[in-house]
Amino acid sequence: MAPNLDEDNSLFNFVVKDGCGVKGMVDLGLSKVPAPYVQPPKERIDKQNSRMCPLQPIDLSKLDGPEHDRVAEEIVRAASTLGFFQVVNHGMPIELLEKLKDTAHMFFGQAPEKKAVYRKGASPSPLVKYGTSFVPEKEKALEWKDYISMTYTDDVEALQHWPQECKEVLLEYLKTSVIMVRKLLEVLMENLGVKPDNSKIDALIGSKMVNMNFYPTCPDPELTVGVGRHSDMGALTVLLQDGIGGLYVKVEDDIENVGKKGEWMEIPPIDGAIVINVGDALQIISNGTYKSAEHRVRTTSTKSRVSIPVFTMPKPSEKIGPLPELVERDGARFRELVFQDYMNNFFSNAHDGKNSLHFAQVNN
Repeated sequence: MAPNLDEDNSLFNFVVKDGCGVKGMVDLGLSKVPAPYVQPPKERIDKQNSRMCPLQPIDLSKLDGPEHDRVAEEIVRAASTLGFFQVVNHGMPIELLEKLKDTAHMFFGQAPEKKAVYRKGASPSPLVKYGTSFVPEKEKALEWKDYISMTYTDDVEALQHWPQECKEVLLEYLKTSVIMVRKLLEVLMENLGVKPDNSKIDALIGSKMVNMNFYPTCPDPELTVGVGRHSDMGALTVLLQDGIGGLYVKVEDDIENVGKKGEWMEIPPIDGAIVINVGDALQIISNGTYKSAEHRVRTTSTKSRVSIPVFTMPKPSEKIGPLPELVERDGARFRELVFQDYMNNFFSNAHDGKNSLHFAQVNN
């Protein structure tokens, strides 16, 4: 049954509980943004007064050649300042990237009941969750987004439990992403003066998850957000965005020739490029050397947007804290804690726009 767009409970049940999502709401025909999706002014994204990030993509193919040191320095500089960078020649075929975007549009273009099978409380597998917004039960203003999230345990379970429509292409994407993440972490760990052995890297990326995000067209993008401001809680995130754009990153400190502290800048879509960003766990183990930046996503009125992130994280039972070598040199800026405790704090506070890094700081 179609909801009453002016009645919050009716709309919430249709979008969230019935699993019709924002796309189902948009497909009813909207001339204005429903009240539950109108963001407070301070959370809205001002596209007119933001700039494009001027950083050029990093050529990862040169890590294996005579220019290794220069490329490694570019990676370290980006991770230590903005916390975001783009990479090209990363080992993922362009055909795979295009197929991923087509697959995302195809999946979200299905009838609502096909997607709703995987909604919270109904999904046949704990590895797969379909939903909308971030924590819709708690948010004061909802995000203009639908998503499906798939947790990776092993290839067999992924092929058995992930949705038939997308499992093979997403599994290939996740596995090639992890190869790239390992290379990047080797560079970043070496810069910290730490031998990047497999056990240290395995501890950082013991959990893996891939999402497909769908941002339907919005009648008034100025009033909404696709994703509210947040940082990622893991080690490194790998993100494929389409050509529409809308990913904004907050500059944490003044960066020469890039941006000023507090400024929001857009990470422009570049054909064939993949976006990489530092997560909270990597900022913690690096004792603050690498920056997990806040970021958010704008909506658009012209064409539905898709993005496909791979999240690499420590296992919930893993202890994370600054590397001993760094503590000995600089003192501890973050305390050691079990990653599950960090995750619990993250999910408790993320809907309020609070930064969970504060939870891990010494003398917080």
